[in-house]
Amino acid sequence: MKIAETVTFGGTGRDRAHGLRADAAELGRLLETGRVLPLWRGRVLAGDEGLGWVAADNPILTGRAEPVFLGYLAEKAVFAADISHWQPEEGIPDESPFLAGTQPHPLAGPGLSFIELRQQMAALSADEAEIAATARALLEWHRSHAFCPACGARSQPAGGGWRRDCPSCQRQHFPRTDPVVIMLVTSGNRVLLGRSPGWPEGMYSLLAGFIEPGETMEAAVRREVFEETGVRCGPVRYLASQPWPFPASLMLGCAAEATSEAITLDPAELEDALWVPREEVVTIFAGEHPRIRPPRRGAIAQFLLSNWLADRLD
Repeated sequence: MKIAETVTFGGTGRDRAHGLRADAAELGRLLETGRVLPLWRGRVLAGDEGLGWVAADNPILTGRAEPVFLGYLAEKAVFAADISHWQPEEGIPDESPFLAGTQPHPLAGPGLSFIELRQQMAALSADEAEIAATARALLEWHRSHAFCPACGARSQPAGGGWRRDCPSCQRQHFPRTDPVVIMLVTSGNRVLLGRSPGWPEGMYSLLAGFIEPGETMEAAVRREVFEETGVRCGPVRYLASQPWPFPASLMLGCAAEATSEAITLDPAELEDALWVPREEVVTIFAGEHPRIRPPRRGAIAQFLLSNWLADRLD
């Protein structure tokens, strides 16, 4: 797609300053004059004006984990820091990504609170959205990979937060990204939508699934669609990608042409699946469909569906 990189979390060309990650002394100096984005239990500090940047000596960061270096934004060094150790007195938001509320902090600035990134992503600028996605993915990786997978010893952050080193076996570990295919499966004027068990009422989306070892992107599309719905696909082509830091995936958006239409659900994967004509998809986006709610703004499923409607998949 010519407009592939306009997807939320898409590439902005922002300077990530890779060459500085190994210079601990310079990173320390930059931290003193830079800005830090606090995250609490995966939620970003944000408000109506965007992300909630703070100085490194801001008391909200007291007891924080070692910050990760995110590069530059508007010629200023930016970092992210996890303050998940903080325990609010009350009002912890629901952990569901679909129902997540905001969590105020007594030391946050006016109008700022911790908010689930999926609730805020479409309102952020392209640069801030990319930064927030990077920060969330990196900090979640540190949280879930504190121990060396080779020997079991506790590893240590290094490289500005882009590596973990094991002091026991001297191995180095780097953040991982899991490739996921998400498919715009069409048959003539209709598109295939499905819903997973446990999703909110009325929520449907494009089918998606992880790429397995030894599998191409195209093969993964055909396998996932057939496993979940029994629908077989022919030609598959790549459209666009989206980093999806929940926790660490790269969504590979594809278009696939169905060669069959009969649906046989795998109930372990899907609660429902159906073919939806283009005219009905228009009513879904308008919020007027009696059964299906509009797709989440900012998600690649919404991006692909809206561009399919506008005939902009070239």
